[in-house]
Amino acid sequence: KSVFWHPWPWVLIRSSHSPVHGNYKIDLICLTDFKSFHFSLSVAVPIDDDDKIVGGYTCQKNSVPYQVFLNLGYLFCGGSLINSQWVVSAAHCYRPQIQVHLGEHNIAVVEGDEQFINSAKVIRHPKYNEQNFDNDIMLIKLSSPATLNSRVSTISLPKSCADADTQCLISGWGNTWSFGEKYPDDLQCLQAPILSDGTCRDAFPGRISSNMICLGYMQGRKDACQGDSGGPVVCNGELQGIVSWGIGCAQKGKPGVYTKVCNYVSWIQETIDAN
Repeated sequence: KSVFWHPWPWVLIRSSHSPVHGNYKIDLICLTDFKSFHFSLSVAVPIDDDDKIVGGYTCQKNSVPYQVFLNLGYLFCGGSLINSQWVVSAAHCYRPQIQVHLGEHNIAVVEGDEQFINSAKVIRHPKYNEQNFDNDIMLIKLSSPATLNSRVSTISLPKSCADADTQCLISGWGNTWSFGEKYPDDLQCLQAPILSDGTCRDAFPGRISSNMICLGYMQGRKDACQGDSGGPVVCNGELQGIVSWGIGCAQKGKPGVYTKVCNYVSWIQETIDAN
């Protein structure tokens, strides 16, 4: 908690940050010649699991039509449309109710191509471990099917697991700075390779399960991190990864860690069939 003075007539008397929920609460007093008015507000911030795109570029508009924006109230995540009524994301993005935005590019304005659909069901993997992020995957059933067009379309699930050194596309609206904060309005993209299992395990001793893959550059400078959680990793037209966790952002020797989607194709199909 901290205390600040703000330009007259508004005085910011206190701000506090929730390490669990990631939101900031701000207390303000408006001072006039006659009386003072006091109120509090909460400010939306990305879900705080160190997931952002650093060192990427602005995607061409509507070039990632399977990318969705998940409005979690005062937090946000990414996700991928896998059929007209189902989205896949990270289990650590779970909320019982989620508004799904499809066809987004600039999230600061309504551009006319968007579709806003509420969730009907949100289903986490039954073996998700919130301590080590194993099985970090969930499915969202939309309350009504999305309208598929050139701006909103699906991404294929993998037929097999991708090999090391495969180049993939990562996308999201997360922070673009390794130190400090700068959140883009436009969707950001990053090309990055899958790293070998050995390299991944060496980077995070004892923390990598068989359900995780690493992508990125061991020298750092390019990574996915805060705000991109749940977003897609697409390799050769297939969804091979979900933005999951990392240590820092774009740090040397610490690549991003992603849910290995090829391990979950059967669970995804069975869950959709049952719901």
